[in-house]
This record gives sequence, structure tokens and C-alpha cells, in this order.
Amino acid sequence: MPDNDAVSQDEYDLANPRWHLATRLRDVILRRWSAEVRAIGVHGSLAHGDDSDSSDLNLHVVTYRPNAGPRAALRKVDGILVDLSVGTADDGLRRARELTPRWPLEADRYLTTRDLFDPGGWFAGQRDAHLGKLAETRPGEFSGLARRNWCVAAASHARAVRLAQWYETDAALVLLAEARLHAAMVTGLLSRTYFRNRADAVKRTGLAGVDMTELGTVLKTQADDLTARGRPVDGPLSALFD
Repeated sequence: MPDNDAVSQDEYDLANPRWHLATRLRDVILRRWSAEVRAIGVHGSLAHGDDSDSSDLNLHVVTYRPNAGPRAALRKVDGILVDLSVGTADDGLRRARELTPRWPLEADRYLTTRDLFDPGGWFAGQRDAHLGKLAETRPGEFSGLARRNWCVAAASHARAVRLAQWYETDAALVLLAEARLHAAMVTGLLSRTYFRNRADAVKRTGLAGVDMTELGTVLKTQADDLTARGRPVDGPLSALFD
């Protein structure tokens, strides 16, 4: 974010190649699909104002109806990776009112979006809808979502250990990374903390550099915590259908 005494926000945006590209894309989209588009915004590092030369451009287009407007795309434009997502206004609000096991990685886009075109305040409405959902959600729902992530983390950790014993080091490292991420999402759900991205999740939870033994200890602690919250991570057959 610029120093207000040194440079204005408009001057800062104009000098930022990612923001400049975002406005160019907005203008093209509005020229071609003006009757279909309700709002356009950016999320991720550009919305937070801390993007760098290695940052992607995450652009989201909100349409009035399905299968309208531009197609979703992922490609480089002028050396910048553009992740263009497209969705209807109704579907976007529905998703904002849902909680999934990936909530720690999804919430940021609902809560931090900078609009490029939003005459009706749709992005503010999406934020309010998500905050309303969080306010009414009981702790048990977050614990249930955390248990799903814990199961994925535990299974990936067990496979990583087995592969390491077979000297399949590269495959073990891939699964270890997956286990770290899902363990980080367990922490995020239990503490109602969301993250900017996967790297941010493992970094902020202290899991980025843990080895297999340390991660096993973390998973054991998480299992005990989930049990204390009312339901163990391992139980009888009947518990599968509760």
C-alpha cells in the first residue's frame, strides 16, 4: 500500500502492472459482455495490496445467469499469470453461505475483494452473507469439518511414513506436504482462522518445516482435541452414520 504523503492510490495502481492488466481485462469484458456482467473484482494479494512481481492476478466475474460472460481461464498475459473465474450472482451468494472443509482456504476471497466494477455492491453483499453464516455457525459444525481434514491428514501422513520406509522419498514428500496442509486446516477450523493460501496456512500454523515424527505428534494432539470436543476421530461402525 502506498504512502499517502508520497503517492496517491490512483498513481500507485497505474504503476502496478497487475492492476493495470486487471483494469484492461475489466474494460474488455464490459465491452463484450456488458449486459451479462453484474460485478468484477480481484482477490488474493492484489486485493490485499501486497502483491509482488511473482504474484498472480485473481480476477472474478459475476454474471446474472449461468453460462454467460467470459469463460473461466488460467493463462499468462503479458508475463502475468491470470486466474479468471466466472460465476453467477446467485451461486456466489450460495457458496458464501456454505461452510466446507476447505473454509480456511476459501474465506479470504469472500471477505477481501477489491471491486473493479460493482455498481450494485454485490461483493459487499457477499461479504455480509459470509459473516452472517459464521455468526450463526455452532462450534460443532467447525469441529465436524476439522475431523474430515484430520482424516485426510492422518491418511496422507501414514502413507508418507510407509513410502519413506520403502525409500520412495519423492512420493513421501508429496504426501507429507498434503498432510501438513490438511493438519493446518484442522487448526484453522478449530480456531476459526482463515489463510491467504496454502503456503500461508502451513507457515502460520508452524507446520511448514515439521518432519514426519513431529507431524505425527501434532496429529495425535489434534485427535485428542477433537475427542474432547465431543466425538473421537476413530469409533465403532455405527458412528459412521451419525
